[in-house]
Amino acid sequence: MNICVFCASSLNIDKKYIDLAGHVGAELAKRGHTLVSGGATVSCMGAVGSAVRAGGGRTIGVIPQVLVDIEVADEESDELIVTTDMRERKGIMDARSDAFLVLPGGIGTLEELFEIWTARVLGMHDRPLVILDPWGLYDPLKQLMNHLYDEGFTRPDVFDAISWTSTVEEAFAHLEARTQPVRPSVAELGEAVG
Repeated sequence: MNICVFCASSLNIDKKYIDLAGHVGAELAKRGHTLVSGGATVSCMGAVGSAVRAGGGRTIGVIPQVLVDIEVADEESDELIVTTDMRERKGIMDARSDAFLVLPGGIGTLEELFEIWTARVLGMHDRPLVILDPWGLYDPLKQLMNHLYDEGFTRPDVFDAISWTSTVEEAFAHLEARTQPVRPSVAELGEAVG
C-alpha cells in the first residue's frame, strides 16, 4: 500500500515531533508499505523518509523545483518526482496514494489535510484519512470543526471522513482498514463545500 504522510518541514519544532515521524517511518517499512511524501530532507519529512529506507522500505518523494533549487530534495528517494509547483505536487501525491496520514505540522500540512478531507466529504474518494496527534496539537482544529457543525456550516459526515488517533499503532489500524464511502446528497453538497 502507498501511504502518503503529510508532516512538518519546520526546523523550529520540538524533537518529539521528529521522533514521531521516525517512528511512523519505521512502522511503515515494517508493515511493508511504500511512503509517498513531500520529498524533502528537512525536519519530519526527512525523518520519515530516512526511517522508511532504514527499515528496508520504499520511498516516493514529490517536490517542486523551487525546493530542489534550495537543496532540500531527498535525493535518496527510490523515486523522486520534481514538479513545477505545489498544486502539481499535491495532485501527484494524491494520485500515487492509497491512504493518507497527517502528522503534526503547519499551514502546508493543514492545506494538504483540508484538500484530501474535502474530497473525501464530497465522495470523490474513499481512501483512509487519519490524523496522528499524540500531544493534542490539533485539538483546536477539532473544536473548530465541531463549532462549524453546530453553526450549520458542515454536516455530520465531515467527522465520518476522518479518523483522529493518538498512537502509531492506532493510526496504522485505521490506515489499513476498509473505509466506508461518504456519499453526500444534492442538498448536502452546498454544506460540504460552503
